[in-house]
Amino acid sequence: MIEGRFTPTARRRRLSHRLLSGFIAAMFLASFAASASKPELIPGGWDASVETNAFSVDHGAWQQLLDAHLKSHPTGINRFDYGGLKASAADRATLADYLAYLQSLDPRTFSRAEQKPYWVNFYNALTVKVVTDAYPVDSIKHIHESILPIPTGPWGDVHAEVAGMELTLDDIEHGILRPIWRDPRIHYAVNCASLGCPNLAPKVYTASNMEAQLEAGATEYINHPRGVALVDEDFIVI
Repeated sequence: MIEGRFTPTARRRRLSHRLLSGFIAAMFLASFAASASKPELIPGGWDASVETNAFSVDHGAWQQLLDAHLKSHPTGINRFDYGGLKASAADRATLADYLAYLQSLDPRTFSRAEQKPYWVNFYNALTVKVVTDAYPVDSIKHIHESILPIPTGPWGDVHAEVAGMELTLDDIEHGILRPIWRDPRIHYAVNCASLGCPNLAPKVYTASNMEAQLEAGATEYINHPRGVALVDEDFIVI
C-alpha cells in the first residue's frame, strides 16, 4: 500500500469510525440536552388540587432513614451511606414500604401546600433507592437502562407509578415540580446524588417547613465553594 493512501477496506473502516464517533457525540449532546430540560407540565392533571383537604402525608419513615444514614461532613457536603442502607434488610424494607405508600396516594387530591413536600421527598427517596440498588457504583450517571454504553443516568428511566401513571425522575422534577410551582429553589431541594449537588436535607420536607428548608438549602449551596467561588477577584459560578 502506498504511504498516505487508503485501500477501499481502510476507507470503509475510517468512514465507520467517523459515523460511530458522530453517533456517540450526538448521544452525548442528547444526554446534555435532556439534563437541561425546561419545565413543561406532563399529562395527567398533576396541577389539580383540593385545597379543603386537610390530609397530611406521613414522611416519618423517610426521616428515620435520613437519621440513620445521612452523615454531615467537615467539607460541608452531606454524605449518604448507601452501603449501610444496602447492608440493612430492615432499612431497605422501610424505604420500599415508604415509596409504596407514596405511590398508593393520589397527590392531586391534596392541597397545593401538601403536594410540594410530597414530590420533593418522593424524588429524594426514589433517587436514594435507585443508587442503593446499583451500589457499589462510581457515579449515578452510570445507572441507566439504555442498551447503549452511554452514561445517561437514571433520570429518564421509569422508576415509579402514581395514580396509574408511570413516572421518571425527570417527570417529577421537570414535568411536575418546576412547571407547577415555578420556584427556582427546587433545584436546591431535589438531590442528584453527587458531590457537586446541593445537600440532601437532613430533615424531611413538610408543608410547614417547606419555605424555611428551601431558603436554607439555597443559601447553604451558594455560600459553599462548590456553588460559587471567588477566584482572582472574579466570581466563578460552578
